[in-house]
Amino acid sequence: MERKRMSAFSLYKTLSTDFPPPAKKPSLQVDSIKMIQECVNGDDDTLDSLLADLATVNNSRERANKLFQWLISPIPAKAFFRDTWEKKPILVQRKNPHYYKELFSTAKFERILREEDVQYGVNLDVTSYTNGKRETHNPPGRALPYTVWDFYESGCSIRMLNPQAFSSTVWNVLSILQEQFGSMAGANVYLTPPGTQGFAPHYDDIEAFVVQLEGKKHWRVYNPRTEDEVLPVLSSPNFSQADIGKPILEVVLEAGDLLYFPRGFIHQGNCLPDAYSLHITISSYQKNSWGDLLQKVVPAALEIAMEEDVEFRQGLPLDYLTYMGVQNSDKDDPRRTKFFSQIERLMKKLPNYAPVDAAVDQKARDFLHNCLPPMLTSEELASTVQGAPTRWERGQVKDVGAQINTQTRVRILRAGCARLCSDGEAVHLYYTTENSRVYHKEELKSFEIKPEHTDAVEFLIHSYPKYVTVESFPCDAAEAKVALAERLFERGIIHTAEPL
Repeated sequence: MERKRMSAFSLYKTLSTDFPPPAKKPSLQVDSIKMIQECVNGDDDTLDSLLADLATVNNSRERANKLFQWLISPIPAKAFFRDTWEKKPILVQRKNPHYYKELFSTAKFERILREEDVQYGVNLDVTSYTNGKRETHNPPGRALPYTVWDFYESGCSIRMLNPQAFSSTVWNVLSILQEQFGSMAGANVYLTPPGTQGFAPHYDDIEAFVVQLEGKKHWRVYNPRTEDEVLPVLSSPNFSQADIGKPILEVVLEAGDLLYFPRGFIHQGNCLPDAYSLHITISSYQKNSWGDLLQKVVPAALEIAMEEDVEFRQGLPLDYLTYMGVQNSDKDDPRRTKFFSQIERLMKKLPNYAPVDAAVDQKARDFLHNCLPPMLTSEELASTVQGAPTRWERGQVKDVGAQINTQTRVRILRAGCARLCSDGEAVHLYYTTENSRVYHKEELKSFEIKPEHTDAVEFLIHSYPKYVTVESFPCDAAEAKVALAERLFERGIIHTAEPL
């Protein structure tokens, strides 16, 4: 018997039954989550000590995996990506208010407002949601404590849009996690007064990890309303309560708790009368779908097909306008059948011309432009261009030039910090080490690689995390090997096994 096809939306509805409304008896899945919640109640390692330990991990991909495992612990990362990622919300209640405390805090928020140039609308938003109406109240200029805390006392929520620009801990965490996702990792911080709500119900176009830092917040999560809203391409407008039905999950997050929900799941959070809330939402996977890749593949494939295959260049039938188009769509005309057959035949040929690797490289360039720069450990700092010994001393410049030779051992700074891409005429090396902590403040960084150096750069990238000698570069001459190593070192793309 033929198996009945289950739509994506039906699948999501089925998966989401793990979270019934609170009035109903919890399902077995909710019970198992409660068991996890009960066992997560101990003195776990602090984030600072974890980051210190991760700095000693030799492979940045392994470092990213370990940090992500800490974020969602005790859920195994492999099980999370198999069973939960892009499928359904999941909740971890730790009963450990200190678990995430070193990531960000209200004390850090206060310091940033006093010491940094925080601009309304660029770095910080003031919002409110009352009587079903969502408003933004940003004045022009710098956000100073005098006005920010006055807004807060008046019942407004405060959202910091790019905390990684001001917090080295958030920068470090996001710069590590972006290698776990292979996609930009971003964050917003939300501070909400007691008894208020800052945002209307809505869904986002990102995978969201809500990390409760201080206080507590009441959350409601709702299924996608239709199949078209499963894993949406864009975020939604604001919804009214009448638009969204009943929640599938309703919970009060307390400090140390984590809530994950995929893009397309409607959500809203409000503070209870007895406590404020500080949480950070870590996000990823924006515009990182098969469809986003195909938007790059298909136009390029058509261009190549039209250059190489005469069938794609042959003219349309002289009279096709008389039987094709919406006004002719109800016609029972054999010419329509023939027309669709030709379209189908050409579409089946299109994959033969699809430059998939080139399209993936376009996505990779977008990712590298979105990336945060690596935050260097003390050992890395000493072995990169930033820690080179060149200096001004007693009226003279000392130790000019990096002392790199053929016996110097080097490696790429991070697994994902550089990538070779070709535009068909030249090969460029794109890299993240000179990116800004502010999203897209800098242009995408790259430089052209000489044809005789491409094999050496590939060799370096594929050798990671091992160190290799400059002598082992597959270049013809020793001078070329040293020159390439010096160029990569000057851009911060490689570092040496020992300080120069």
